[in-house]
Amino acid sequence: MYADRHAVCRIISNIGVMIMINSIKTAVTGFGFSGKVFQVPFLHASPKFEIMALLRRSADDTKQSYPEIKIARSFAEILNNQDIELVIVNTPNQLHYSMTKEALEAGKHVIVEKPFATTVAETIELIKLAENKNLHLFVFHNRRWDGDFMTVKKVIESGVLGNLVEYEARYDRFKPLLNPKPWKEAPEKGSGILYDLGTHIIDQAVCLFGEPKTITADIRKQRKNSQIDDYYNIMLDYDGLRVTVKSTLLAKEESPRYVVYGQKGSFIKYGVDPQEEDMIAGVQYPSVNWGMESEKNWGILNSSINGVNFRGKIETLAGNYMMFFDNVYEVIREGKPIIISPEQAQITTKIIETAFESFQAKKTQRF
Repeated sequence: MYADRHAVCRIISNIGVMIMINSIKTAVTGFGFSGKVFQVPFLHASPKFEIMALLRRSADDTKQSYPEIKIARSFAEILNNQDIELVIVNTPNQLHYSMTKEALEAGKHVIVEKPFATTVAETIELIKLAENKNLHLFVFHNRRWDGDFMTVKKVIESGVLGNLVEYEARYDRFKPLLNPKPWKEAPEKGSGILYDLGTHIIDQAVCLFGEPKTITADIRKQRKNSQIDDYYNIMLDYDGLRVTVKSTLLAKEESPRYVVYGQKGSFIKYGVDPQEEDMIAGVQYPSVNWGMESEKNWGILNSSINGVNFRGKIETLAGNYMMFFDNVYEVIREGKPIIISPEQAQITTKIIETAFESFQAKKTQRF
């Protein structure tokens, strides 16, 4: 019925109407934490994608959960498969640049896990390569679709806080012991908490405020015998707005995740989006009340609204990582705008690069 294998449609029924979905033939290059929790389950749940291959060089650990997905034993096997249109590069940070480059050169669209790359020069090269090949390049900043961040963004955009003067975002954990995976603790370019957790909340700041004017950074090793940074405190200046992003692996007591001060009021938010925890616990997407947060973690808004002082809880929006993949489909199949352009993701890489320069020079750096 279909002459072109790339145009094979998955047919689903929706309220009695037959809808044709031209699924994107996809390959995933890793089945570590990112693949198991953030990518494969969502791709598998969506009729918009068909996982054609999952790279496992020796392990067969996908068979129990996804017996129908073919295992590829080499990256070359994926690149040489002409049916595969989209490659997800979710390998260790140091491989993001080289594997993304290979996939683009092979004519594949690419989703690359954060961080985009370890240097700005690498991001420039990849963006130009994608443009020259007329391919789409996506960076997996999935935490744009955390319910807590979506709520903070909505509160800011509503104007109830007035002109903002201070914004602080934290992403802390308590992991005093070194990671048993040696590559996680190796002092290589792209390792450390700033490239890991920092990428998320820096991208969120870029989403809200764009490029900063200056950057001042403190980056440290706090755990015993640590060879990589496990603490950072970065201040971004936006002409009257002070933005702070910070993380540590020694936070045994919870701090506010977001603190926003404006000339009319404040918004304080504790707690972390529940999607990651639910996926680890085996909750399948989509489930009832997916991404919805417990009321105990709803943020507190204290502001003067139309001359009346209000202090109370603001219900957290439901997070949904599938929205990232929906946009990937819309861009590739329907020609719609990309939500997170690689140029915008490049700003996050540049902020990280400039933060290290600031710390090494012990002074504020212009962006």
